[in-house]
Amino acid sequence: MSSSTLRHSNSPARTWISRHLNRGWRALGTLFSFTLFGCGGLVIGLLAAPMLNVLYREPRKRQHTARRLIAFSFRGFLMLMRGLGVLEYRLSHVSRLKRPGQLILANHPSLIDVIFLLAYTPNADCVVKGKLATNPFTRGPVRAAGYITNQDPQDVLEAAGHSLAQGHSLILFPEGTRTTPQRPIKFRRGGANIALRIGTPITPVLILCAPPTLSKEHPWYHVPARKVEIELHVLDDIPLPTDKQQPMAQTARRLTHQLSDYFNQELEQRRHERNPRPVA
Repeated sequence: MSSSTLRHSNSPARTWISRHLNRGWRALGTLFSFTLFGCGGLVIGLLAAPMLNVLYREPRKRQHTARRLIAFSFRGFLMLMRGLGVLEYRLSHVSRLKRPGQLILANHPSLIDVIFLLAYTPNADCVVKGKLATNPFTRGPVRAAGYITNQDPQDVLEAAGHSLAQGHSLILFPEGTRTTPQRPIKFRRGGANIALRIGTPITPVLILCAPPTLSKEHPWYHVPARKVEIELHVLDDIPLPTDKQQPMAQTARRLTHQLSDYFNQELEQRRHERNPRPVA
C-alpha cells in the first residue's frame, strides 16, 4: 500500500479526531468564558458598585458610569468568546444603536442576546427578569446600572417612560423568554404598550443564532457540533400607528401581531439567504 493510499484511508479518522478535539476545546472555552462572566458579576457587585457609591453621590452619574463599565466588560467578554473559537458573530447597522432615547425590541434566541445589545448601546437601560436582581452573579450589575425588573407590569410601564424621557435607550425582549428553536416568534403586548404610551418609534433588532445554543432547550454545556454563528441586524425604525380612534388595548394588540409577523418574515428571509434551497 502506497503512502498516499494510507493517508487517504486514515483521513476519515483524522477528521473525526479533529472534529471532536475542536468540540472539546469549545466546551472548555465555553466553561471558561461563563466562569469568568460570573466572576465579573461578583467583582462589579462587591467592588465596583461600592466604589461608585463613594465616587458619585448623584444616582444618574453612578448609573451611567456603571453602564459604561458593563458595556466595556461585555465587549471584552464577546471578544474573548470569539478569540477562544466558541462563537463567531456579525453585526449589521449597529451604529444605529448609538442614537439616544430609543425603544429597542429584539427577538431572543440565546442567553447572550442581551450581552450584545448592552455592549453596543450607549447608556442603555434594560428590562430584566426579577430573579436576576437576586442572583448572586447578576444582582450587582443589575442594581448598579439601575435596570428595570419585570416583577410588576405597571411599574415597568412607569419606569420605562421615565427612562426614555431621560434620553436613555431601553432594551426589551417582547417574547418574555427565550425563543423556542424552530417555532415562530410570538410577542407579548408589553413592548407595544410602552411604545404607544410613550409615543416613541420602535427600533427592531433581529438576532439569528445557528446552530441553536444557550436556549432553554440547549444549556451552556450542550456544545453544538460546530462553531456557533450569531448575526445581529439593526433594522429600520418602525413608526407607530397614526389612527388614534381605536382604544389603546386594541391598538396594542394589533401592533403586537404586526411586530410578531414582521420579525417572523425577516427571520425567514435571512434564513433563506443563509441557506438557499437548491434549484431543481
